[in-house]
Amino acid sequence: MKKKKTSFSGAMGFVLAAAGSAVGLGNLWRFPYLAAKNGGGLFLVVYLVLVVTFGFTLLVSEIAIGRKTKKSPLRAYGELHPGWRWIGKFAVIVPFLIFPYYCVIGGWVMKYALVYLTGNGAAATEDGYFTSFITSPVEPVVLLAVFIAFNSFVIYKGINKGIERISKILMPILVILVTAIAVFALTMHHTDGNITRTGLDGLKVYMVPDLSGITPGSFLKVLLDAMGQLFYSISVAMGIMITYGSYLDDKENLIRSANYIELFDTGVAFLAGIMIIAPIYVVMGREGMDASGPSLLFISMPAVFSKMRTIGGIVGAVFFVMVFFAALTSSISIMEAVVASMIEKFGMSRKKAAILEGVTGLCIGIVVCLGYNVLYFELPMPNGGTGQVLDILDYLSNYILMPVVAIGTCLLIGWVAKPETIVKEATKNGERFGRKGLYILMVKYVTPVLLFILFLRSLGVIV
Repeated sequence: MKKKKTSFSGAMGFVLAAAGSAVGLGNLWRFPYLAAKNGGGLFLVVYLVLVVTFGFTLLVSEIAIGRKTKKSPLRAYGELHPGWRWIGKFAVIVPFLIFPYYCVIGGWVMKYALVYLTGNGAAATEDGYFTSFITSPVEPVVLLAVFIAFNSFVIYKGINKGIERISKILMPILVILVTAIAVFALTMHHTDGNITRTGLDGLKVYMVPDLSGITPGSFLKVLLDAMGQLFYSISVAMGIMITYGSYLDDKENLIRSANYIELFDTGVAFLAGIMIIAPIYVVMGREGMDASGPSLLFISMPAVFSKMRTIGGIVGAVFFVMVFFAALTSSISIMEAVVASMIEKFGMSRKKAAILEGVTGLCIGIVVCLGYNVLYFELPMPNGGTGQVLDILDYLSNYILMPVVAIGTCLLIGWVAKPETIVKEATKNGERFGRKGLYILMVKYVTPVLLFILFLRSLGVIV
């Protein structure tokens, strides 16, 4: 008798786990920067339109593929059509490449959380503190190992006692912390000479559309930035949503669950914009809003906390604990996509798969850490700038393989298996598919074209 596949205990467990995957570092260090760079409110409007069209299409497709096939990403595509198994292989390579370097960054977050929790936040604002930390040959590796151990333990505990339980604990706390910091950011004020800036001034910069000098070319850049951010934010094209979808019970409302995931991800991204843009604008003005990525979290934000005097240490501790939760829920989902495929492919136990992927991730992660000291080099990247080991893994996974997986998924669903495959799965219990016509249009025509443009941009063909 075939063993029944383990499922989430209900829709809420699935939504919180999937939302925990989607709400990651990209929401915190890339969304605010892109919003500030691309006209504030204009970027937000474009982003929201893409959420209910572009994002919805990819999210529903992958969740439905997972639930319909009850397979890991490695085999799910082949279940729909044997000739398209290759997408599954690419879809597993993506999280395999991402997991090690994401855990390296998770270790960095742990470092800053511990610094602020122990009352030493002032040290984090010293010149060269971040550089000196990541170029250390020992401390980043130790923190990497601890972060991977957290992930491995949760994955080892399984779907219900591990992933679902931790998501139900961490996600509500994360939302509360993000909201609290965002509200606090709006109450801030700072005076430079005769100029006083407030958190509400920062909110205006963030939310009021800046249409000055807008041209068709500049609008296209806003569109591509918003599309790229959404694509990399909602955890598609990396096997995660197919994996989690395979654990979603057949009786649950798939469309409603996808809507909730969209709401969680977009809501946290929006609040992240407030909690980061508002205080940076208050303390540094517009010139302080040019940072993104690690420099935004680990250099700009500590500088902001230092200007808050006594309360800055408390706010900094709350902030980095929140970032740690976001990084952990995302990395758990990345690891699960690989582990689920290993269990299915090789028939190994969850315990062995979790340990093997943990050890493999640690070995590759150590190489990433050493890429900032003994293995340091600078490699010109096709999308501009220079890269080290971490940047190369990020480029290969996020900017090459993920668009290929997503384009392949759209072609498979839109033209081979047909959109009705997804529609039937999403409405198998008589549920209403409110955006059915839009979904068919998007998956067949619009989404693959937009993804191809995004891919050309990643290759440096489109600037």
